Amino acid sequence: MGSFSDLLNVSLGSLTVGRVLSAVVTLLVCLLVIRLLVKLTGRLLAKSKLDARVQKYLISGVKLLLYIVTVVIVAESLDIHMTSLVALLSVGSLGITLAAEDILGNVAGGLVILSSHPFSIGDFVEAGGTSGTVEEISLNHTKLITPDGLLVMLPNKELASSKMTNYTVLGRRRVTQKVTASYDAPTEAVKAACQEGLSQTPNVLADPAPSVYLTNYGTSSIEYTVYCWATPEEYWNVYFALGEHLRDAFAAHHVEMTYDHLNVHIIEDATEKIHS
Repeated sequence: MGSFSDLLNVSLGSLTVGRVLSAVVTLLVCLLVIRLLVKLTGRLLAKSKLDARVQKYLISGVKLLLYIVTVVIVAESLDIHMTSLVALLSVGSLGITLAAEDILGNVAGGLVILSSHPFSIGDFVEAGGTSGTVEEISLNHTKLITPDGLLVMLPNKELASSKMTNYTVLGRRRVTQKVTASYDAPTEAVKAACQEGLSQTPNVLADPAPSVYLTNYGTSSIEYTVYCWATPEEYWNVYFALGEHLRDAFAAHHVEMTYDHLNVHIIEDATEKIHS
């Protein structure tokens, strides 16, 4: 028994065997506690409605924090004072925080986007003056593919704080086309032509039902607005097809599709008329 006690008191530099063994046991206990706490955190987050990527980031953050606490506890058990090191780390972390303010802002914005779900991959959105289909959502940036095939990366910090419109989330989009007709054309004839153009356009949703309204009296024509609905995937196909079918329907119903024009009347000079 005395030999074991003597072994524990054997000096290893500034430490003893007993202190080293105590630190090893402390480390093993801390690692076991970390494992249990990480599993518990994972189970709690799994019951929440948070995005899977947000859960992953939170678990990684908890694990990192627990490892830092473990290092401090083990160091204290080895009689290594951490006060100076903690102060140094605090100053360093402050400098890193100031230098990486934009990056941290983007990360915070990414967490807000992933947790609040204002849009998902494949949604067509408009934000920050840019419209496009969401291609990827990361912690720093959100990638959009614009209708003309451009890849735009929007910083999450700006995206989370700006006005954003999601055209896809409701499952349908309204198509609006404006046409003009002559004052001589009866209103019912114009509406009938518009309804025929709608009936000839494929992929128009029956519910909500398409509609046609007289919306404005112009200087040389009357404006009518045609409304219908389409799925987000078929929006542009319906939009352009409707424009073509409206033109054909107007021609079939003999309704003049007017345009702005200027009539010029030439008046003969009175003096020339006298001399003649």
